[in-house]
Order: sequence, then C-alpha cells, then structure tokens
Amino acid sequence: MSRRPGTVQRLRGFFQEYTQGLESRDFKRLFDRDAAQAYAVLTREHSREPEPRKRLRRLFFRARIAFLGISYKLSPARRLLFGLSLVAFFLGFFGNSGIFQDSKKLHIHIEFSPLWFTVSVGCLVFLLALELVDRVRVRDELEIARELQRDLLPRDLPAVPGYLFAHSYRTANEVGGDFYGLISLPDGRLALMVADASGHGMASGLVMAIANATWQTALDLDPGPERVVALLNRTLCRTGTTRTFMSAFYGLLDPATGTMEYVCAGHPFPLLRRAGGRTEELGNGGFPLGLRDPLPIASHTVTIEPGDLLLLYTDGLPEALDAQGSTAFGYEKVQAALQLGGTPQQVHDAIRHSFDLHVGDEVLRDDLTLLVIARGMPIPKPGPATPETPETVETSQSVSA
Repeated sequence: MSRRPGTVQRLRGFFQEYTQGLESRDFKRLFDRDAAQAYAVLTREHSREPEPRKRLRRLFFRARIAFLGISYKLSPARRLLFGLSLVAFFLGFFGNSGIFQDSKKLHIHIEFSPLWFTVSVGCLVFLLALELVDRVRVRDELEIARELQRDLLPRDLPAVPGYLFAHSYRTANEVGGDFYGLISLPDGRLALMVADASGHGMASGLVMAIANATWQTALDLDPGPERVVALLNRTLCRTGTTRTFMSAFYGLLDPATGTMEYVCAGHPFPLLRRAGGRTEELGNGGFPLGLRDPLPIASHTVTIEPGDLLLLYTDGLPEALDAQGSTAFGYEKVQAALQLGGTPQQVHDAIRHSFDLHVGDEVLRDDLTLLVIARGMPIPKPGPATPETPETVETSQSVSA
C-alpha cells in the first residue's frame, strides 16, 4: 500500500507530460477542420468522379477514395505494408468467422484472432514511425530554411535622423513568402521594399530569397524605382514559371526633403496619413512582377511631410478571415486603426491588436508584414550654444515589433 501513492504520482506526471500543450480547442479542431482538410488533400487526385446520392453508396465511395488517397501518397514498399496491415486486420476479424445454418436457425459466428490483430497493429505502428521520421527530417530542414530566411529580413532598421519605424513579420508556415527591407544608400537616400510572393511555404520562400538577392544587386547598379522593378521582373520571369509572381512596393526616399519616388506593382496600396488626418493611397494599380517581360512600369512621386505617417503591409492583413471563415479583416479596419494616429509603434500595435481580435485562435492562412514609417516634426535650427541655452540634438528611433 505504501507504494501506491508513488505509482499514482508517476502516472499523473506522465499523463501531464504526455498532454503538455494540449488545449480543448486543439482537440476539437482535429475533427472540425483538420479531418476535412486531410480528406480533401488525400483525395484530391481521386475524387473526380461524382459522389453517389444514396448514403450507403456514398459512404463506400468515400472510403474507397480515402484508401486510394492514403495508399498512393506512400512509397511502393510502404504502400504494400499498409495493404498487408489491412488484410491482417480483416483476417483477425473474420478469419475464423462464418455463417452456419442448422435445421432450425441461421447462426453467425464471429471469432477474433489476437495474432492477426497484433500483426495489423504492429504494421501500422511501424508504418507510422517511418512516416514520423520523414516528417521530423523535413521539419528540421524547414527550420534551417526558416533561420536562413530570418537572416535575410532586417532585425534593426537603419537609423535615419527625423524618422521613426515599427515593423513586424509573421508567417503562415515555417517558411514565408513576404519580404521587406530598408537600406540606407551611400548618397543618403533610403531604399524601402515590401513584397509578397505567390503561394505559401517553401516555394514562396525561394521566390522571396531570389527577390531579396536581386533587389540588393539592383541597388548597387541603379536604385531608381523603374530600373530596380524592371530587373526584379526580368529575374522572376527567367527563373520562375507562370505561377511564380510577386507583388511589390518599392520606394526611394530622400530623408532630407521627404520626397519619395515609388512603384507599386500589383501590391496593396500603402496608406499615407497626413499630419492633419487625411489619408492617401499610394498607387494606381499595376501587374505583379514575374508575369511577363517586359512589363509596363510607371513610377510616381510623393512628399512625406513632417508629421505624416506611412503604412505598408501585405495582403495577409486585409484578407485574413475570422474564426468562422466568413468575414475578412478588410481595408476599413486598417484605415480606422491608422486614423487614430500616434507613434509608429502605437499605430502598429493598434493594427495588430485589432487583427488578433478578428482572427481569434485561428491559425494564419497567409503571411503578414507590417511596416510603419513616420517623419517627425522639424526641429528649429539652434543658434550659438550658450550655458543658459543648451544645444538641441535631433535623434531617431527604430522600433522592432
């Protein structure tokens, strides 16, 4: 009896460790959403035939295409192992069973075979272990890719006198397709880019890496917006396919005057909030990069005045759906948060807070990038410094979220 409390405590500890991180909504999601998504992915290559209308026939139809979907996602050897495990299961269930009839009654005899059930379970567990090992290897490779991609994104934005920044980046998968950056050029101008590659995951991450390398090379050659965007488009057309494209906003800012020349190529229009509260959209439409070469590219010019605030983002913000999957976040909420004004960090946090309330516990379906830039109010040029009137020094701050 003295050993029982210790055994119970160990079992309780094992159970807590085994279920660590489990939440009721995650378990419920297995059957509400994950099961439907798994069925759709597994059967997308075998569900071209129309489903029968009768319930029983529809059940057998779905079971058949689910079996084919699972089987043909496996390698031939594992596919055979999967089939043998099902055969062993049915042998264990019906191997010694049968229907007998005597002079009076019809008898159904069902006898379970522990041996065949053990073989079936053993094969399935072995097959599961093999698939888990493959998944762990892929996860490790994706983690390396994620770290490499993280190194491509800016951690600390350049210090630009008179300007404040706030920025954040979230991916829907291990590797994302969003890209943004700010680079101070030798002549004092600031090059800024926000882009969104098509698709998700590894494919979009590769497009993002190509775009990043091309962008930095283009800045060394000629940082002019039309030349930079044309080189990006030509590179994507040569290295990608018809499904490889990228929306992009590229601007070349003169911090001293606030003049920015920019190109918006199929990207959500950035929002410029003037000091008085009026909001302007920067962009007149255009094609994403990578669709065809040459691509009509037109640059525009705007002046960011003291007190103005510029918001750049990707479509993962306005197009994010709520937990019910019915309502998008929308551009109206983006503009409403921007209208509140404040520092770049305050505007950034207000948008993210509103976004988090909208999506709730739902996982991201698209990457999300936010970049907020504000030009500070001008500081009067000081006169000769005296002990009574200390000299004022203008500073800038870069905030990372």
